[in-house]
Amino acid sequence: MRKAFFVLRTATIYLLVLFCAGLSRAQSEKTSDASEWIPLFDGQSLEGWKAGEHSNSFKVVAGQIACDGPRSHLFYVGKGRKADFKNFELKAEVLSRPGANSGLYFHTAFQEAGWPDQGFEVQINNTHRGEGDYREFKKTGSLYGVRNQYKSIVQDNEWFNVHIVVQGKRVRIQVNGTLLVDYVEPASPVQHQEGPGRVLARGTFALQCHDEGSKVFFKNIMVKPLPDDSVAEPMEQPVVDAKYAQIFQMHAENFPIVNLHVHLKGGLTLEQALASSRKTGVNYGIAVNCGLGFSVTNDAGILQFLNSMQGRPVFIGMQAEGREWVRLFSKEAIARFDYVFTDAMTFTDDAGKRTRLWIKEEVAVHDKQAFMDMLVDRIVAILSHEPVDIYVNPTFLPECIAQEYDALWTKERMRKVIEAAAKKGVAIEINARYRIPSPAFIKMAKSAGIKFSFGTNNADQNIGDLDYCLAMVKECGLASQDMFLPKPDLHKTFR
Repeated sequence: MRKAFFVLRTATIYLLVLFCAGLSRAQSEKTSDASEWIPLFDGQSLEGWKAGEHSNSFKVVAGQIACDGPRSHLFYVGKGRKADFKNFELKAEVLSRPGANSGLYFHTAFQEAGWPDQGFEVQINNTHRGEGDYREFKKTGSLYGVRNQYKSIVQDNEWFNVHIVVQGKRVRIQVNGTLLVDYVEPASPVQHQEGPGRVLARGTFALQCHDEGSKVFFKNIMVKPLPDDSVAEPMEQPVVDAKYAQIFQMHAENFPIVNLHVHLKGGLTLEQALASSRKTGVNYGIAVNCGLGFSVTNDAGILQFLNSMQGRPVFIGMQAEGREWVRLFSKEAIARFDYVFTDAMTFTDDAGKRTRLWIKEEVAVHDKQAFMDMLVDRIVAILSHEPVDIYVNPTFLPECIAQEYDALWTKERMRKVIEAAAKKGVAIEINARYRIPSPAFIKMAKSAGIKFSFGTNNADQNIGDLDYCLAMVKECGLASQDMFLPKPDLHKTFR
């Protein structure tokens, strides 16, 4: 009896061990399956993919999907599995030819023709500038029309990596390992101008052949499905107020939202600035002060700063200080910046005294009208002779007369400054820190064909906001074509 009991107990334990081992193996296999990278392209055929219109726009060439032909979209329809993804990681290697435009869609659905109505597009565009009167500002890595990037950090004719992670309401996009987009969809998404399909849900992937002049290649396209209940670490939920809605709409309308007057001052680091940019949807230009009395006074200082910023997703600007700056630096060094700007806050007055307008003790105003005439003359001289892209801190007045801004900045004085800027093609900054220039100045400048930039000109770790700039967009009727963006190398002021 005791022996029979022992045998029975041993058999029961053995069966229990087998059951637990099987359960553990099943769980392990389930976990493994859920975390595996699955190739979506076999390198030899388009099996599992289906094109809408103009199917000949996609071919397999040397282990790559070549997008070359009339507009078409190539949708992943599945190879022995359902082509339906909610949360996932997607990786692809991409190469674009000069002037090419393309995209990689997710959460979309097959369409016979047209631009996909459902889902989101990750933009592929390093140098494409648009067609006709339309200028395409959105560059590689943009979450198209939702979180736009205005500077491409990769080059044409070179392979680069795109990595997309979608978890719950959060989308992250990396290009060559650099995080460009970290977007959290609000609980109540803002209605996208392209339709109700621009909300995070689920769907498949698609590759875009934009037009016959856009040649783009994809390879090593892989997906790692994530559980439907997968969530990213806690993120602050966006508050959809009037400013959020305006910025969202501006992204959708291809209006470049760039703060080109940001300084790494007061302990502000580049990483902090980038995190702020990703959160707000406002792109940044990081500028270094170059001139007498500042940290950069020669070409060596310029090159050191540029090397520290290489490959980062920001425009890189030179703030040219004082009137001596044109003699301190070589044209070759200056031309390596994305843009150059200056102001008229430092000059030599009629008595031969070096004056800095923001320093109370250095400003002498004995006759307001005479002072204003001198200031306008200095501004016109700067705009006429100093080769810059943007005139910043415009119409700034020293503290002792700032309260009389509207009376002192007469139409005639505004006209002289605007005509000088227009003649040399210099853009005018709308400065959020000082809330200048006035709406009257902006409207007059817009009528003269002047381009504008946004800037906060932070003095410390607080970058500031663009509230005044956004208000002027509405009040003065500014559109995307009114805005300045840094020029390609061949068109720079110092080339």
